[in-house]
Amino acid sequence: MNKPIDVALIGGGIMSATLGTLLKQLEPTWNIQIFERLSQVALESSNPWNNAGTGHSALCELNYTPEREDGSIDISSAVKVNEQFQVSRQFWSHLLEVGALPDPSAFINSTPHMSFVWGEDNVEYLRKRYEALKEHPLFAGMEFSTDAAVIRGWTPLLIPGRRKDQPIAATRIAAGTDVDFGALTGMLTNYLTTNGANLILEESVTNLKRRNGLWRISTRHTIGNAPESYDAKFVFVGAGGYALGLLQKSGIKEIRGFGGFPVSGEFLRTDNQDLVKKHHAKVYGKPALGAPPMSVPHLDTRVVDGHASLMFGPYAGFSPKFLKSGSVFDLVKSIRWHNIIPMIAAGAQNLGLVRYLVSQLIALPSTKFDALREFYPDSDPADWYKITAGQRVQVIKKDAKKGGVLQFGTEVVAAED
Repeated sequence: MNKPIDVALIGGGIMSATLGTLLKQLEPTWNIQIFERLSQVALESSNPWNNAGTGHSALCELNYTPEREDGSIDISSAVKVNEQFQVSRQFWSHLLEVGALPDPSAFINSTPHMSFVWGEDNVEYLRKRYEALKEHPLFAGMEFSTDAAVIRGWTPLLIPGRRKDQPIAATRIAAGTDVDFGALTGMLTNYLTTNGANLILEESVTNLKRRNGLWRISTRHTIGNAPESYDAKFVFVGAGGYALGLLQKSGIKEIRGFGGFPVSGEFLRTDNQDLVKKHHAKVYGKPALGAPPMSVPHLDTRVVDGHASLMFGPYAGFSPKFLKSGSVFDLVKSIRWHNIIPMIAAGAQNLGLVRYLVSQLIALPSTKFDALREFYPDSDPADWYKITAGQRVQVIKKDAKKGGVLQFGTEVVAAED
């Protein structure tokens, strides 16, 4: 029998690349093998056109600072998320120092983060959010304004064409960033393979089972469909939407009760440099009534391969696939006896979300473009074209009181050993 792999990483995205790099720093002698079913790494959610690139630092995302019943602002989630992002930045800085990453401008660029709202209630909310955050060290330098001239100075596209009597407000932190997670994934993967890790592309993992104290990984190559098998001491499944199915096949009891609900997304994109030069920021607003947190509207600067563009969205869509390159049978194949009740219960509790998704699916293109005009009143449809963003699978998990709940964050599922 071949010598077992120390660590198998399933999926060639930012999650596997980051964990592999951490392990290579801690245990440089370990044998690491990466399995990716597509022809390149970072083609799914890690691809820069499949995510917003904020790094989720909570500088501008309003869903991290909900308003309590007494009217005060809860900043605990924002602080936690920002702390996590700072750890990522510290790790990237370390990798730069040891030569594991090249010039940081290849994957991260300084881009101000802004929140922008309109309407008296929303203006008051943003004012209270600013007061709650401004003294915290992680949010130092945050600015607040209700002055159209000031906001126009921050990013000119938001103001022209807007009613002068409309109440507006914005916050801005100049120290925000735009992160190209696709480029970062490629760099980390290159570091791993240069230092002994093995990357197998176009290799689909078909099964995962315990065998004699090891994990037997069954795979099938895209070309020729030749089956292979590998043994590994440790396995990390960073396969995006496909993680659910592989964890179910693994037989670990910790996955029981988990389900997934796929949500696709669309963005409007422009490469018109006259517009791009007038909007150097990531600007987040408040979500529509019933919309999930992942559907918070935002007008973003994106820098990919050194070229800047603007994206607006997301517009929700639906596909039963768990990955953009997945199968239309993914959702049906994920249903098990132990997750039926949590999935039904979660659906019953989120009828507003269902209505929102249906409204997005049937909305006319002109109706969808009106959402952009709420941000950028003078926008011209001729400057924009539609792109399909990454496929997301929202986690559904069992709950003792409610039967099942829909999660909007990342869930870590680990076997007891």
